[in-house]
Amino acid sequence: MKDNHSSANQDDCRCPCPIETSLNLIGGKYKALILWKLMNRTLRFSELRKQVPKATPKMLTQQLRELEQDGLVLRQVYAVVPPKVEYSLTTKGKSLEPILQALCSWGKTCLNNAAESSD
Repeated sequence: MKDNHSSANQDDCRCPCPIETSLNLIGGKYKALILWKLMNRTLRFSELRKQVPKATPKMLTQQLRELEQDGLVLRQVYAVVPPKVEYSLTTKGKSLEPILQALCSWGKTCLNNAAESSD
């Protein structure tokens, strides 16, 4: 049986490995979900908490900071009382849209397959 990946493609994945680099950027527990929720919109921290309810505030803050440091998320602070902070995707973050769309499609297929096999 032939593998779908050519050995040339796998050989191209040396140090630094592009797959490893990609996963380091979006592979956090909630990072891909945060990026997905921010696709084409700006959200405040409280709105993100509602969109990602399983993430604790501490974990959400940590993941957002890492995404900001990696240049994927823009954190906009407004000098008002009470403080207002909004999060949106940078151009680099928006470039992940086709990857996140593919993950979404793949996840739907997995969910459908799981539902069909349980019938």
